Amino acid sequence: MSRRELFPDISPFETGTLALSGGHQMYWEQAGNPHGFPVLFLHGGPGAGAGAVHRRFFDPQYWRIVIFDQRGAGRSPPLGSLIENTTDHLVADIEALRQHLGILSWLVFGGSWGSTLALAYGQAHPERVRGFVLRGIFLGRAEETEWFLHGLARFFPEAHREFLTFLPESERADPLAAYLARLTHPDPAVHLAAARAWSVYEGSCSTLLPSPDTVASFAQDRTALGLARLEAHYFAHHLFLPPEGLLARMGRIRHLPAEIVQGRYDMICPPATAATLAAAWPGARLTMVADAGHSALEPGIRVALLGALERFRNGA
Repeated sequence: MSRRELFPDISPFETGTLALSGGHQMYWEQAGNPHGFPVLFLHGGPGAGAGAVHRRFFDPQYWRIVIFDQRGAGRSPPLGSLIENTTDHLVADIEALRQHLGILSWLVFGGSWGSTLALAYGQAHPERVRGFVLRGIFLGRAEETEWFLHGLARFFPEAHREFLTFLPESERADPLAAYLARLTHPDPAVHLAAARAWSVYEGSCSTLLPSPDTVASFAQDRTALGLARLEAHYFAHHLFLPPEGLLARMGRIRHLPAEIVQGRYDMICPPATAATLAAAWPGARLTMVADAGHSALEPGIRVALLGALERFRNGA
């Protein structure tokens, strides 16, 4: 019988910081079984940060759970810093953490932007990856960014209207540039207001049914600033991905096992992207959750992710 609830809350058995380039410090933690099978959790965003709930996807008796906050996100200061903050830097940071912890290879678990970063890391270091569990697939292509900025209006017209009307009418044709200018403004009154507007927009579109708690969590200043500033920065630079994109490099990881979990009504990362990835990865198992949106904490997504981890554990 498949597990339907997350594992009980646990505390890390070790935490630390790792000095990075550009004045960044990486917060990291380990939880679960110190001698267990290593699994790396990659949070979304960019810039969303990780939280205690993310430990709960993993059976603490079996997994050695490694979680960190990416540059400029969550507990990794300076919050929202864009200095030397690119996908290549994040990939190098993962390798630095792996070496620091003395881990030979690990399962990589990531959703949304975390799925993008997982693929980029795996393609750069396939010998360090035992497999993937990916959710809410985002490949960082121009049409996916365009969908977030404009296409969501088809399904969330109210949220999109508020997202745009935060800006002066003269700047609404290019909301990315207008938001980025405000998000990088030195005055907190300017950048925090823009961050909240951006983040609330995303939170409002992240679940199948309205979730005031989700929107409230996205609206918190610390979450909003890291998420909005880094997302806008990465979007403006095409996610710092190679011109040929991630799909062109699938040959580097096609031999590795993968579980792909996707909400049928995911409006942040529409399911066509997951289907495209699965088509390029014959060995991957795609689970389309019929009654879910984007959030990893939606019941159907949660159950599918727990099942994917159990199959890896059992060698299925």
